[in-house]
Amino acid sequence: MRIDLTYKLTRGMLDKFLEGVQNDGKYQKFGHIGTHFDVMDKSFPLEYCELSGKVFDVSNVENRDIESGDFEMDEVEEKDFVIFHTGMMDKEGYGTEPYFRQHPQLSYELIRELIKKNVGLIGVDFAGVRRGAEHAPADQLCADNGIFIIENLNNTKQLLEAAGAHSFTMHTYPLNLGGATGLPARVIAELA
Repeated sequence: MRIDLTYKLTRGMLDKFLEGVQNDGKYQKFGHIGTHFDVMDKSFPLEYCELSGKVFDVSNVENRDIESGDFEMDEVEEKDFVIFHTGMMDKEGYGTEPYFRQHPQLSYELIRELIKKNVGLIGVDFAGVRRGAEHAPADQLCADNGIFIIENLNNTKQLLEAAGAHSFTMHTYPLNLGGATGLPARVIAELA
């Protein structure tokens, strides 16, 4: 069984997203639309195209950051693709003001724990592991440690229901864009 976690974009969404962006900024902006990961100033390792995946339900966490005690952190292993299901994509919908400005956040403590575990990818069903001015520094911290954040995952509830606590294989294929800080990606979960 395969589950596509990629948010499907339409031409209208792309046009609206790029509306008003200066010509010299369109290339950088394009990399950050829909399901994508923030590569920052690093290169995506090809071995990350296929990793063991784990999904965690943290949809009950409200009005505070998501912490390592909110899920079974002991199940996370080196080079895992760790996915957090919050329900934000389903609740607010991609592209809305609350989706981009009021989304959940991972605590810095959790981010540091994931770095210590040396995971490969962190996937979220919202717009970034931190909000506002803290977004890029958190992405850079992870990238500097060989970990990349994949934002705007879709169908995480379906994945959670299908996989439960079991591992599965994650396939991640980003566009090969030179000099971009974000790379749109196709992200597929393959369950046995």
